[in-house]
Amino acid sequence: MDINVRKLGASGIEITAVGFGSWAVGGDWAFGWGDQSDDDSVAAILHAAAAGVNWIDTAAVYGLGHSEEVVGRALKRLPVGDRPLVFTKCGVVGDPARPHAAPRRIASPQSIRRECEASLKRLGVERIDLYQIHVPDESGVPPEESWGEMTRLQDEGKVRAIGVSNYDVALLERCESVRHVDSLQPPLSLISREAGATVIPWCAAHGTGVIVYSPMASGLLTDSFSRARIASMAETDWRRMEADYNEPVLSANLALRDSLRPVAARHATTVSAVAVAWTLAWPGVTGAIVGARRPDQVDAWLPGGSLALMPDDLAEIAAAVERTGAGSGPVMPATQLP
Repeated sequence: MDINVRKLGASGIEITAVGFGSWAVGGDWAFGWGDQSDDDSVAAILHAAAAGVNWIDTAAVYGLGHSEEVVGRALKRLPVGDRPLVFTKCGVVGDPARPHAAPRRIASPQSIRRECEASLKRLGVERIDLYQIHVPDESGVPPEESWGEMTRLQDEGKVRAIGVSNYDVALLERCESVRHVDSLQPPLSLISREAGATVIPWCAAHGTGVIVYSPMASGLLTDSFSRARIASMAETDWRRMEADYNEPVLSANLALRDSLRPVAARHATTVSAVAVAWTLAWPGVTGAIVGARRPDQVDAWLPGGSLALMPDDLAEIAAAVERTGAGSGPVMPATQLP
């Protein structure tokens, strides 16, 4: 299957429209998905790479380093020339002695540098292809200081491109005043659509690439998701406590998911692929981060990287969003708005 390839802003990096997300690979921690088999994780990563996915997104805080270690294991199984690009994140620091305690949001220059060195070692790479500040700092460090350290790491060749995640327009502007922001990672799905009206248009206007996360709403917008699935989740799975997985909004979310089935049937594909393709239809979106805990889950969303939704599809989906009342934000990609 040929996956569409797009340029990541002005960074010079070209990525497949879908990338492998390694959040769940981290296993059990404060915002984890419960226990996870490392062998399954490695198999899923290798399966995605064999199918043509050319980048992996992870973060130092996922499993407090464990996700990066597992990604590193997978990379060692591949010839150097066949290895996918590696994107990781800093700025969220957990306590290994208290893995289920909420991590701190620290983006001081010293902390960023320590995290970068540790990530390079865990991943087993000499350079990180895209290094991102995971969330805005909450310790009082001005964004210009955080971003200044990111530029120094780039100048030293420890990282190739630099980006941010979960930043708003005001923070993007402050970083941009220091050096160009190569990429932004915001949430975007049919349930979480706000980025389509705010940061994504800013990025499109400034030559900043966008890789969106949770395009399937962390499992809600997949073919087999159900209330029974929620009941069977690990007690430590972060989704159990989230509003989207509980009433009164769960019914609306599942109704929206069901409305994607006719669209999927017309294209002979999966609901998961339609959900991913919807995010990729937004002008300015370069790629979508899509997670998997087993190889077969990769196969469910992989077609989303090459699926082109038609105007009629997008209009039908927009009508379903309005009918169900699920989520918030614009109901249709900007080019399709009147």
